[in-house]
Amino acid sequence: MRAITHRLLFNRYPTAKTNSVSIVASLIRKTMSASDQTSDFHRPRLVVKKVLAKPQSEGDGAVVRRSIGRSELKYLDPFLMLDEFAVSPPAGFPDHPHRGFETVTYMLQGAFTHQDFAGHKGTIQTGDVQWMTAGRGIIHSEMPAGEGTQRGLQLWINLSSKDKMIEPRYQELLREDISRAEKDGVEVRIIAGEAMGVQSPVYTRTPTMYLDFTLKARAQLHQSIPETWNSFVYIIEGEGVFGSLNSSPVTAHHVMVLGPGDGLSVWNKSSKPLRFVLIGGQPLNEPVVQYGPFVMNTQAEIDQTIEDYHYSKNGFEMAKYWRSQSVD
Repeated sequence: MRAITHRLLFNRYPTAKTNSVSIVASLIRKTMSASDQTSDFHRPRLVVKKVLAKPQSEGDGAVVRRSIGRSELKYLDPFLMLDEFAVSPPAGFPDHPHRGFETVTYMLQGAFTHQDFAGHKGTIQTGDVQWMTAGRGIIHSEMPAGEGTQRGLQLWINLSSKDKMIEPRYQELLREDISRAEKDGVEVRIIAGEAMGVQSPVYTRTPTMYLDFTLKARAQLHQSIPETWNSFVYIIEGEGVFGSLNSSPVTAHHVMVLGPGDGLSVWNKSSKPLRFVLIGGQPLNEPVVQYGPFVMNTQAEIDQTIEDYHYSKNGFEMAKYWRSQSVD
């Protein structure tokens, strides 16, 4: 029954074969000083694609807004998927497998408990981050750990071919340990990367920036982005003007892909706070073949992964026996 359950779970995820192409040119990385909120870049990035993430059913009774990993935006190298989830008990994401990438779960409200067959277990609260490397294979569960609606973001980051079969890894970053900076009506939580001269201590196997910005009414932001990276914005709350001062405001639950350049300018022209995440990463420029929760470089590797999972081998040895406590 377990194998059948997991096969059904494959329908939860996008399945695609993609040849990655970077959308940015190769120039020099620049950073912004904490004492200077003026522009410290020369080629501002503009919005080249905008997609509204609409609610859809996912997992076991959960609802997500998927922005990356859907037909309008299947893949943005190295990012495979971005979901904003809203889950109330008893709904959730019971035992399911992964191979070949990392997941980053960022809690916006409430709490979620993770368990996996490698023995990792932890509960993240509002403002905490869970960074899981699936590597050669993992089975885990993600279930709400509180009453009411639990909200968060989950990002899938691809791993390079040389890293796809590394051992699984799990780490938590608590709210109080996340680097922060604030100036001129702009507050940022630096989950990965750098902003306002402050660097996150988090190591990312695929070079990544993950910044959570809140702009007060009438505030503006000028943030550098490595020129060789792909990047996007997802609005959590409020509305803002992105890229060009003359652009139309964009509202919550939209994802915006940014074009070439070495930085992003944002203006909050409204009377309410604007909250969004700015995420960027170094493209891998490798083929992507995805079958549900498995992401590899070739169809042969996907076929091998399915066989490994079915026969509980090569990283999935515990698949026959392990059950999370969440779904007992």
